[in-house]
Amino acid sequence: MVEKSAALSVATETDAPLRPSSHWTGWGQWLALITMTIDHLTRYVLPGDWDLGWAGASIGRIAFPLFAAMVAWHGLFNTRNPLRYSRRILVIGLVAQLPYMMMPRASDAFILNVCFTLASGLALGTLVRLGWQHYQRQTIGLPWLLAGAAVGVTVWYLLGFWVEYGHNGLLLIPLLMFAMHALSQAENHFQARLWAGLAAFPVLWIAGQMNASDMAKSFTVGTCVVVLILAAGAAQRIPTVNVVMPRRLWLAWYPGHFALIALWLLLSGQLT
Repeated sequence: MVEKSAALSVATETDAPLRPSSHWTGWGQWLALITMTIDHLTRYVLPGDWDLGWAGASIGRIAFPLFAAMVAWHGLFNTRNPLRYSRRILVIGLVAQLPYMMMPRASDAFILNVCFTLASGLALGTLVRLGWQHYQRQTIGLPWLLAGAAVGVTVWYLLGFWVEYGHNGLLLIPLLMFAMHALSQAENHFQARLWAGLAAFPVLWIAGQMNASDMAKSFTVGTCVVVLILAAGAAQRIPTVNVVMPRRLWLAWYPGHFALIALWLLLSGQLT
């Protein structure tokens, strides 16, 4: 009897989907900060007559979907409390908002920086997932699920006018969480693989709507394709990053680099 139970336990562990490796996020952190910084330097610091707009429309378009993918990945696989994780991102956004508002823009409209987009997207994705899980366990009924969905859609619609990347940016993390879960848990038969593949299409469609130029679209969509391939199993093949990014650098870079850019613009007379 003991041997039978042990064999059953081993079989269950073998059949269970493996938890995806997160080694790729160590590489992703460096790539996200580098591409974001290139985007902001070409947009706010380097002279316009250098004609480096192509860098922001190509390399710079990697940053946001990569940040969104890492937030979705950690919120889905690595943190016990995604809402607390969302609050930590929100704190970074609050610190960064003042220097972010000092950046020169074509429009004077008040916009919340990308950390608010990431934090709100993670919160929406987490609440949708929790609501569906409670509905499946029959701890809430369909009327409550629909009421929660109506509130979520309303919040998404109103908040989309105030955050960077707008409504599409807010949707990217929930859709990435849905696709990553489907791809990582897909079993090895045709129906499961087909469903997992279909789950990826909303992410790619939204990513394609986030930019105007074909070049920018291709880099944004391409970044999402790579991340979804990682979720489908390729993440297990990624080695640990050689140089781990210091946590303080990771947390301080977003507000810090905006503060330095604002100081440069002030000293150079570009801010009045």
